[in-house]
Amino acid sequence: MAMSSGNESGSPMSEINVTPLVDVMLVLLIIFMITAPLMSHTITVKLPTANPHQVENTPPPEVIDLAVKEDGSMFFQDNQTPITDSELQQQFRVYAAKSPQPELQIRAAHDTEFKVVRKVLSEAKDAGMVHVGFMTTGKE
Repeated sequence: MAMSSGNESGSPMSEINVTPLVDVMLVLLIIFMITAPLMSHTITVKLPTANPHQVENTPPPEVIDLAVKEDGSMFFQDNQTPITDSELQQQFRVYAAKSPQPELQIRAAHDTEFKVVRKVLSEAKDAGMVHVGFMTTGKE
């Protein structure tokens, strides 16, 4: 705290020391003088253009539906006939060889253990399936 030397009472000075404030303001002025020209520099970004005619002509990808029940049983496409692991791996290989590759949609019940879904995912990956989606059935 600054003390007045001319005043005999020993009370603090009532004037504000503006030197640190001026120092800070000068530093900010220099920073803004340097950064202002950089802010006005433009960057050109080339955005892709959409072709609506191309989108309309492409057919939607085929969808493969795999239902996984709570007990781990799996139903492929028609949801009527159960499918075994070996049959499922064989189907994955057949669909992975198609071009364009269909999308695999896994519908697992909410009580299904994750290890069953993880096993199906690893089998699909090993067969070469790339497009995989997840769906779930709600609590009923």
